[in-house]
Amino acid sequence: MKRVDVASAIIYDRDGRILLVENKKEAKTYWSTPGGAVEPGETIKEAVIREVFEETGYHVQVGELHSVRERTFQERGQHAIIFTFFAEIIGGSLQNKDPDQDIIDIQWMDDVSASQCMSKLYKALRLDRKHGVFTPFYQLDS
Repeated sequence: MKRVDVASAIIYDRDGRILLVENKKEAKTYWSTPGGAVEPGETIKEAVIREVFEETGYHVQVGELHSVRERTFQERGQHAIIFTFFAEIIGGSLQNKDPDQDIIDIQWMDDVSASQCMSKLYKALRLDRKHGVFTPFYQLDS
């Protein structure tokens, strides 16, 4: 299996809404936090900054590590290591600049909407903030 490093960001606004993007892969669509593959010669944090800008139009400052997750995609022959960070918007404006044209929508969502749009990922990322303080974690997804 080919290893792929992926960088993503969890970004909340002042109202507690999370920034999500709707992705298009072949005939499927799905919601996720902004992110994508780390390019050769790029650090993980540089990838977070680039991916968020490409997918949302926002410039961000990368904060603390949220999680490291491993996932295998048998059908693609990939072993992904997904590094997710908290990030804060420091500039830009909401717009899709994705060069791959895989992003079809960008929205700020409250917790209820986010948990409905991406229920499996919402649970995997442990985004339910009702339980208090967040602790970074590692998770092996199959």
